[in-house]
Amino acid sequence: MMQFRHTRENLDRFIPNRSAMDFDFAHYMLTEGRKGKENKKGVVSSLSKEAYLKLLAETFNMNRTRILAFKNKPLTPVELIPHQFYSSVHQLKPSKPPRHIPQQTSEKTLDAPDIIDDYCLNLMDWGSSNVLALALENTVYLWDASNGSASELVTVDDEDGLVTSVSWAADGHVAIGLNDSSVQLWDSTENRLLRTLKGGHQSRVGSLDWKNHILTTGGMDGKIINNDVRVRSHIVATFAGHQQEVCGLKWSASGQQLASGGNDNLLYIWDMSMASMHSRSQWLHKLEDHSAAVRALAWCPFQHNLLASGGGGSDCCIKFWDTHTGACLDSVDTGSQVCALLWNKNECELLSSHGSMLNQLTLWKYPSLVRIAELTCHTSRVLFMDQSPDGHTVATAAGDETLRFWNAFGAPEVKKDAPKAEQPGPFPHIRQIRLGFTLVLESFRERRKYV
Repeated sequence: MMQFRHTRENLDRFIPNRSAMDFDFAHYMLTEGRKGKENKKGVVSSLSKEAYLKLLAETFNMNRTRILAFKNKPLTPVELIPHQFYSSVHQLKPSKPPRHIPQQTSEKTLDAPDIIDDYCLNLMDWGSSNVLALALENTVYLWDASNGSASELVTVDDEDGLVTSVSWAADGHVAIGLNDSSVQLWDSTENRLLRTLKGGHQSRVGSLDWKNHILTTGGMDGKIINNDVRVRSHIVATFAGHQQEVCGLKWSASGQQLASGGNDNLLYIWDMSMASMHSRSQWLHKLEDHSAAVRALAWCPFQHNLLASGGGGSDCCIKFWDTHTGACLDSVDTGSQVCALLWNKNECELLSSHGSMLNQLTLWKYPSLVRIAELTCHTSRVLFMDQSPDGHTVATAAGDETLRFWNAFGAPEVKKDAPKAEQPGPFPHIRQIRLGFTLVLESFRERRKYV
């Protein structure tokens, strides 16, 4: 005897499936629907009314012709509340404009005659007052970016030697490191020497950085010294680790950690909690991954424990470090000597300046480390690089005796005041649900009115 499987698909096409039928719609089509069609004959309706009825029929799935159903079919989802009714409530977030790609040429070029081409010196700094300081041999010049004016701050005596480093303090004072191992503090507004720091180093001071009233100095003798410029006995801490000249110094934004790079290919991370006045402070991390001098240092403005460092000619790598653990997070081979590094203050991007082959600036996307752009105008290695206080303009100085300004990071984004949001009640969705039911109720009333 033949046996039949009792499955959902074993349905007789001549017997309706009651569970798939809409009896209310069937009743309407057999009674009211037919009356409505008869009443419409000979009546001229307006175009708007016809359009409304058509939209109403599509919305409530009233344009069906079959009454009986022989097979279960998934119904097309119906949007009871059209999108145009609540789009004003849920505004989509505007898309971000595409990233500005900098031009290949600099926006401005100034002469920088007699600039010293030395990898271990730091001869340029852009202060918070929008004034750039640049050392040319034994003279320090100030260039005011707000009006384009230039002035001479000081020309040191020949017996003091050349200027080997400059650095702005937050209060507008300028620190000048000299070849004779001393450091001078100058008032830039009055062109007045405030004091001279001596006795800390035995040779030239090529690196400087500020942390509030503490001026940190790095010398050719390998020593790093914290100087409190407010007191007579200015040496408050000494960091000993480098065996050769200190090429780079950078305090973290929090002021808790100090990064130092040296001509001995070493990178040190120092912690302020371990600093000592009476003995040489112990380093937190000693990092030996670079195979050339470490000069370029930059702390990430978005992640306080992320540090980028760049190596010299036989290394050519930019490395990224977690300074809490001392782990190297990533590394990229740039193909040329890394002279300086700058983070974009508004985007996750890093700008590097280079020597040897192209003497270029390279803009990197982080953390993908994709090259966004390369800027090539200098004809000698780009040793010095800094950015304006707003992060818009980048200044570079090179051994080709030119000072160039670039729109490398694009115009800063103007923040608009956000509109005041309506204070939601204890049940923020009640209003939307009520609006939906109101629209549905009105649609049913209109349907009965016109049919």
